[in-house]
Amino acid sequence: MSELKIQNQNTLRMGEMAMLPLIIKMSLPSMFSMLVQALYNIVDSIFVSRLGEYALSAVSLVYPIQLINISVGVGASIGLSSLISRRLGAKDLEAAQNAAEHGLFLALCHWILFVLFGFFGSRPFAMAFSENATLIEPAVAYCSIVCIGSLFALCSSSMEKIMQAGGNMIAPMWCMLSGAVTNIILDPIMIFGYFGFPALGVAGAAVATVTGQFVTFLVANLFMRKLDLPVKVKYGRFAISGRTIKDIYQVGLPSMVMQSIGSVMTICLNAILIAFSEAAVAVLGVYFKLQSFVFMPVFGMNHGLMPIMGYNYGARSRGRLMKAYKLGILIALGIMLVGLAIFQLFPAQLMGLFKAEGDLLNVGIKALRTISLCFPLAAIGIITGTLFQATGRGVYSLLTSLLRQLIIIVPAAYILSKISGVMGVWYAFPLAEGFSLVFSLLMFRRLWRTDLSKIPE
Repeated sequence: MSELKIQNQNTLRMGEMAMLPLIIKMSLPSMFSMLVQALYNIVDSIFVSRLGEYALSAVSLVYPIQLINISVGVGASIGLSSLISRRLGAKDLEAAQNAAEHGLFLALCHWILFVLFGFFGSRPFAMAFSENATLIEPAVAYCSIVCIGSLFALCSSSMEKIMQAGGNMIAPMWCMLSGAVTNIILDPIMIFGYFGFPALGVAGAAVATVTGQFVTFLVANLFMRKLDLPVKVKYGRFAISGRTIKDIYQVGLPSMVMQSIGSVMTICLNAILIAFSEAAVAVLGVYFKLQSFVFMPVFGMNHGLMPIMGYNYGARSRGRLMKAYKLGILIALGIMLVGLAIFQLFPAQLMGLFKAEGDLLNVGIKALRTISLCFPLAAIGIITGTLFQATGRGVYSLLTSLLRQLIIIVPAAYILSKISGVMGVWYAFPLAEGFSLVFSLLMFRRLWRTDLSKIPE
């Protein structure tokens, strides 16, 4: 099939197909794969929790570094996806292909930074929080392994976004599914030493994670070579373009920073919580793993919404762009309300998955019920942020995330913890979400007045 025919099919799908079926078709595979991703994230911690509270706390302590790794990969690939979608919408196939090649080049550059941190930064990072060797040693082992082996995750993220930007949502689903299943299978084998493997403990969980990422990388490479995609990567004629890198980072860098802010937030909150107990640190880590079951489907829908919004913005189709935005909010709200109900009604059962008892269980129940109050507010904010990114206004999302995950929540958590103890940290979550949503809607109003309202129907 010629590249022109493939591009025409992509245009028909994202430019003319009925919006709700289009969103479902584009988003459902990614939503499913993200749910699987959430499953193997939580399975990882469930198995580690069998090693004891300190092992769970060690993994929770390193979680912000994993978030930074994911943030860099996903943030860069969001910028890549937005640029490819806009160039396809503008019918510039060659420029879209050039962007794809730059995405993989940048993934390699990012990996070098994580290798350096894995070798030289893991121990100083862990020791900044505690002097307890029982906590430090497994944290250092886990951190160094996931950082040094992060090349596969970074490259896979770019390749999945290249496929998604071209309208193929099925292949990325299989990529993520293959890695997730591999990780779930290998976790107990590597951690506890089954079938002749040595029992590696917490380090085994990291080895299983990196192996799963490697499998995802192999499957993504296979799809990139075998599938008829509107965008093909041809390394032989690649030439670095400063303009293309700038265009990717214009949306991708704010997105990287925006998602990395969550890591900074988690580091700061861990520093506040560890003054109360190691159990409080473990609870925060457990919360982030559990809430991924609620947030991951919404993020998966974003993967489908991003190319739809970006394409129709590039094609100057305001009606379809806004319809995608409104339907996205409704679907996200539905998911978040279900998550809110589960966290309010079954917090003890959720904590029980991690063998929580005593202080860990009591703190966890109160935390889950309090923090989950922010879910419905987050639904609107997330979809509005996707609109900002799809229209090239990544800085709006960055400012919103700065408010939600740093400027408001960290000072609020510190001040409220002095007043209400550990509960004050949990109160800070819905407080920050509410203020950031107001700001996000103000930025949407500005975008509408300065740009979207001027696009003819």
